Amino acid sequence: MRTWQLQTAKARFSEVFERARTEGPQRVTRRGKDAVVIVPAEQFEKMTERPKPKGTLLEFFRSSPFVGLEMKFERNRDYPRDIDFK
Repeated sequence: MRTWQLQTAKARFSEVFERARTEGPQRVTRRGKDAVVIVPAEQFEKMTERPKPKGTLLEFFRSSPFVGLEMKFERNRDYPRDIDFK
């Protein structure tokens, strides 16, 4: 991965863009520290893709290991605390 200083990347953006498309991610630094990485859109989509859910929500609950178990839920009946609004 090639590293570019911000001012150089700005001045030669077309080259940075082209290298990201042909060679892969391009790192850009600011004040000597990593700031951003420029990646092709296809690679970004792959990296941020969410897995598709398997089946419906109803099917999920029907396949739960808790189906058929009797569960008792109790609600805490404590009173809320006093809040002083000043």
